[in-house]
Amino acid sequence: MEPLDVAVVVITQNRRARLLATLDRLCGLEERPHVVVVDNGSRDGTPQAVAAAFPRVELIALERNIGAAARNVGVSATRSPFVAFADDDTWWESGSVRRAAAVLDRYPVAGVVNARIVVEPDGDEDPICAELAHSPVPSPAAGLPALVSFLAGASMVRREAFTAAGGFSPRLLIGGEEELLAADLLSAGWAIVYCDEAVVHHAPSPHRDPDLRRLQGIRNTLWFTWLRRPLASALVRTGRILGSVPWDMVTARALAQAARGTPWVLRSRRVVPDVVEAQYRLIDRGQFRSEARRYVS
Repeated sequence: MEPLDVAVVVITQNRRARLLATLDRLCGLEERPHVVVVDNGSRDGTPQAVAAAFPRVELIALERNIGAAARNVGVSATRSPFVAFADDDTWWESGSVRRAAAVLDRYPVAGVVNARIVVEPDGDEDPICAELAHSPVPSPAAGLPALVSFLAGASMVRREAFTAAGGFSPRLLIGGEEELLAADLLSAGWAIVYCDEAVVHHAPSPHRDPDLRRLQGIRNTLWFTWLRRPLASALVRTGRILGSVPWDMVTARALAQAARGTPWVLRSRRVVPDVVEAQYRLIDRGQFRSEARRYVS
């Protein structure tokens, strides 16, 4: 089978063993994509291990952790029209890169394809997938649900759309970082679609810091809300956020960080068009009832 002109960008930090196992799978894909690893300043020998074990993988070793913005660096290192993302604990099933690329090729309005996620080691479908598959958002792609955001580690982007939207904000690091980029893609007229025939496997790392992820997720969700939603919607959504999170020191720190970012938020605020806001309103209430989206640790 001929290789596709597709790249896979993997971001990582201090998870050498998990990354090497992921790269073994990605390098064995039938599509033979160009694999780019962007290391976020690891101190556990990750860059050296990748260079030794996978000399054909393009390695970019950053001096410091820039979070999700490392994907921007990876995208800029390849000229492929379609770029799939993976984390060091996610990998694409063989054939799925081709299926996601076919969606982008068939639907020029699609800027992002979100794959179906299978959680390892049990092979169960991630609960979020049921919500994605039954999204109420009107879709421009026949038979494919349309979304208002996506999960970066299980997605493929159209390079043109991603670059024009500016990629991931370095301000957000990791944790709900997709929502802001998704808003800017939708505002520019791109669609985000879900394809359950494309499969990404996720083996959650035991080395994650759940409190840090929750802190950054709450902070980033609040920032996004006030960066892009109209005033009335932002007030309602903020109330729902505050009513859905545990009230503890992690949440207190998240709120403090969010408050410190107020000057940046006000300078950068750009409300989405009415057509995009209408899509958000279709899913707003359901998001805060979802067990798959709760901020807990």
